[in-house]
Amino acid sequence: MAASPGPAGVGGAGAVYGSGSSGFALDSGLEIKTRSVEQTLLPLVSQITTLINHKDNTKKSDKTLQAIQRVGQAVNLAVGRFVKVGEAIANENWDLKEEINIACIEAKQAGETIAALTDITNLNHLESDGQITIFTDKTGVIKAARLLLSSVTKVLLLADRVVIKQIITSRNKVLATMERLEKVNSFQEFVQIFSQFGNEMVEFAHLSGDRQNDLKDEKKKAKMAAARAVLEKCTMMLLTASKTCLRHPNCESAHKDKEGVFDRMKVALDKVIEIVTDCKPNGETDISSISIFTGIKEFKMNIEALRENLYFQSKENLSVTLEVILERMEDFTDSAYTSHEHRERILELSTQARMELQQLISVWIQAQSKKTKSIAEELELSILKISHSLNELKKELHSTATQLAADLLKYHADHVVLKALKLTGVEGNLEALAEYACKLSEQKEQLVETCRLLRHISGTEPLEITCIHAEETFQVTGQQIISAAETLTLHPSSKIAKENLDVFCEAWESQISDMSTLLREINDVFEGRRGEKYGYLSLPKPMKNNANLKSLKPDKPDSEEQAKIAKLGLKLGLLTSDADCEIEKWEDQENEIVQYGRNMSSMAYSLYLFTRGEGPLKTSQDLIHQLEVFAAEGLKLTSSVQAFSKQLKDDDKLMLLLEINKLIPLCHQLQTVTKTSLQNKVFLKVDKCITKTRSMMALLVQLLSLCYKLLKKLQMENNGWVSVTNKDTMDSKT
Repeated sequence: MAASPGPAGVGGAGAVYGSGSSGFALDSGLEIKTRSVEQTLLPLVSQITTLINHKDNTKKSDKTLQAIQRVGQAVNLAVGRFVKVGEAIANENWDLKEEINIACIEAKQAGETIAALTDITNLNHLESDGQITIFTDKTGVIKAARLLLSSVTKVLLLADRVVIKQIITSRNKVLATMERLEKVNSFQEFVQIFSQFGNEMVEFAHLSGDRQNDLKDEKKKAKMAAARAVLEKCTMMLLTASKTCLRHPNCESAHKDKEGVFDRMKVALDKVIEIVTDCKPNGETDISSISIFTGIKEFKMNIEALRENLYFQSKENLSVTLEVILERMEDFTDSAYTSHEHRERILELSTQARMELQQLISVWIQAQSKKTKSIAEELELSILKISHSLNELKKELHSTATQLAADLLKYHADHVVLKALKLTGVEGNLEALAEYACKLSEQKEQLVETCRLLRHISGTEPLEITCIHAEETFQVTGQQIISAAETLTLHPSSKIAKENLDVFCEAWESQISDMSTLLREINDVFEGRRGEKYGYLSLPKPMKNNANLKSLKPDKPDSEEQAKIAKLGLKLGLLTSDADCEIEKWEDQENEIVQYGRNMSSMAYSLYLFTRGEGPLKTSQDLIHQLEVFAAEGLKLTSSVQAFSKQLKDDDKLMLLLEINKLIPLCHQLQTVTKTSLQNKVFLKVDKCITKTRSMMALLVQLLSLCYKLLKKLQMENNGWVSVTNKDTMDSKT
């Protein structure tokens, strides 16, 4: 018998899915190029906006003119990088090459036009006070900017088509190999085909993971995560279930398990393609009903809208909407697992909500005919009363579902039934198997119903989707465990059957663990502590026990504060352009100094976008996370520069160390500021942080320039020494 691929054969695919994906691990080129296109586009759009919004009638100092020229040059430089990426994609995709190249030519022309129109050396229009009026041809800049954005959009859309095509092709390869695996009849043939299948699954994992990271719609992102989680777990199940069927070809329960795994993987693969292509097969629509919490949220918005408009909806619509919500409460009140106290309280609050809606409608009718202050006050009171009742109902539903879930998780934490099934299988005890299979079925029904209740109170669409995924997983895996246990009981000495049961039990235990995490996230949302599961992927995850983050409360700076932050941000944005220009000079783009410099410039640009209300950083907390990493990256840069300085002569080494010694204290100061708690003074903290960051970026530009010059000097000295040595050798030979 040929050796089995074993768990390691799929570990690669499982590890890839489990990581949440990182396309950079798969160096196929296209993923990195398309991501690079998007990273280039963001600063491009922002810089163009800066140019177009520039006031053309005001007098500008030389310093301002130089800054404007630098923005124009930065746009042109970014376009150059963009065009290189676009051309690389075109060369790899001949069917789209002509379209992409045309768009790249248009982008290049537009970038050069913008650079020319913002070049102050071309302006000889001097005013009497010695200052220049910039943008004598602002219309030309606007036209060039429109052409540039149009061509950039074309390339991005074409690149997106390439990525989608690549994912579909990868899926088709996986499906074709799965069909061969379903029909295989020998271990040797299975090992060969499964090896190919593992490689194809790794490729699909990376491609789908990249796509998940790029999705902006949180609902789609959650659906993709659920489908990829199925593929991750089912890959190992497919291995052991197939091996079990090959060893016991006449065992009906083994074949049942295998067919179930294949079917679930095919559905998950189709789901990924459905999300990627944004279309459902055969025009299907999403028929899942909205949750109770979502229904209550929409209902409250409708009744609160009465404050502004008494005529925008009918009384019948409000009554029907409330009845639909209360009808869904039957999932709680009809559940055998809801306690008597919770059931009675839910019914009581439901009746109260109905009565208060009738009272609201009565006052509403009066308010439409009588425009008096007393009626308006009575309407406001009615709205507040029903809103309060609905909030109390939400609290009761949340308490019911979360308490049930917590009790279940605690009760099943030791997995007694799974252990009993494993022991029963090894003993070959069919009578005990029936008993414990019944217990697992009961446990499965409890978990499925609990997931259904949790979905109603989850609070966000991504968490709703996670609840649905958990419900489906318990439903399917529970039955698969029973079938696997039956196979082992019929063949108690079979190591493969035992391994198969272990794998299905591990999937169940993993889902129990995931449900515990899900419960915490639902509680976080309900209590206003929104979890980080669906945070921005470019941000570092917050560390546990970070008291500083708790001290940051959302606040809105006034117009003067906003203007100050925007001014600091603009200077920071220009410094990132300077840093990028210095980085472009380096021939070795893999140099550690260049890599750390590029990372710092990228993060600084995110901070600049934050000052404009754009980009991935949405809150002050996001900003602080990014600044902590920025400071750490700065210290890494200084370490690399110090290592480089050891290759230099004393004078050059001293000059470089002096610059490093300026940057190190700034890094530590920024770390201190980020960790300092300033209650209700978020603007002050942000102001200090951006000021420190700007100083660090100015030093970074100087350091990059100095290191580049010293590196060139070192290379020339080394080459000169080699030339002299070679000449002496030749002379001695002569």
